[in-house]
Amino acid sequence: MVHWCHLRNRRQNIFTLTIWSRLKYTVFIYIYIQQTILSHLLSAHLLQEIRLLFSMQLCTTLTVLGLLVTGSWAQGLMPTISLPPCDSPEAEAAALVAQDFLNAQHTHGYKHVLNQIDEFKIVSRPLQADTYHLELDFLETTCHVLDPTPVSLCPVRQKINTAIEADCDFVLANTTLGLSVVAFKCSTETESVDECLGCPQLIPLNDTDGIQLIKTSLDYFNKNNTLNTKFALLEIGRMGSQIVSGGPRYFAEYAIIGTNCTSQDDDICIPQNHAVAIHGLCLAEGSANGVDCKIFGPAQVSNGTVPVQQLLHAHTFGPQHNPAIHDLKHHKLTALHDPSASGLLSAESIELMEVMPAAVGVPAAKEAPIVKREVAAPEAPAVDATVSEKATLLSEQSLLAPVCPGKKKHF
Repeated sequence: MVHWCHLRNRRQNIFTLTIWSRLKYTVFIYIYIQQTILSHLLSAHLLQEIRLLFSMQLCTTLTVLGLLVTGSWAQGLMPTISLPPCDSPEAEAAALVAQDFLNAQHTHGYKHVLNQIDEFKIVSRPLQADTYHLELDFLETTCHVLDPTPVSLCPVRQKINTAIEADCDFVLANTTLGLSVVAFKCSTETESVDECLGCPQLIPLNDTDGIQLIKTSLDYFNKNNTLNTKFALLEIGRMGSQIVSGGPRYFAEYAIIGTNCTSQDDDICIPQNHAVAIHGLCLAEGSANGVDCKIFGPAQVSNGTVPVQQLLHAHTFGPQHNPAIHDLKHHKLTALHDPSASGLLSAESIELMEVMPAAVGVPAAKEAPIVKREVAAPEAPAVDATVSEKATLLSEQSLLAPVCPGKKKHF
């Protein structure tokens, strides 16, 4: 491969020198005719034809020479695309940066954890920071965004309880300061067990029966907690129902926030500032007294990386209520985050990234060079000649295994 590249460059240099020599020869002949006695001996008509011929040849030579120079310049600006394995340490590090950034941007619902790296490529351009392009799969956990528990320790919501899966595209820049997210986009969907009769089913976040369960269970918790604080509804995480004997059984998960009231009997209560308020996540099942709340202290929340909401967000009233949004059955991740308008997530950008040079106005080359970087496999010990053919076949299949997508971490 290297020998072929040197040979191609050598041929290109020889061709360029040939064109340059031809250009000098053409100019020399033209000047000689103009300044010698030949211009007097030739007729005016013939001299005009010779001038036209030389002019056309000169233009053609200059055009070819210009294309050669421009092509050589464009070749030096072409991006190089590397394809490391999706389970490589380099890919894992970039995916974790994307995961932390995603959870920091997501101020509603639950934290998400990385499940699989579908695709990973590195685009390198001269005099620019490398850009990492990743396709990632995330799963919703049972930890609310206000929960200070590290996402790596948060349980993943299982399919039987209707899991939430997010497919995200990320673009990161690798600068001297480290990896940073440039842009991302996500699509969120549910994933449940197929044909599961009697399994809990999600219901809209503004379902009246589910909201009634939240109100009665929150009243019960306020009357029986020992925190000397009356809590208000902050947001509804999810609601669902399950068909049991006697009718549907409802359940709800919702976030709460402490108010300035210390007694359940107080009527006018205002949620406290998030920096000093106590927060919590409650799970209510079946009836009002079937409620369990996990409380987060104000110090825990203030030390978190997630910017919490500044207004009461109850899905049923208030300045943030939007029926078009709150008719959903689960919280969705940000559809598009591209504050610098990089355009790196557009379909056209992704399609042309591998064939377009970095500079504007430079003719496109045929294809950007692609380098596949694979982790070197350790040398295997010598084996006896009596090893079964089946083992040999399995070994060959493992060597041909694709480097992407990576392994699933959950399901």
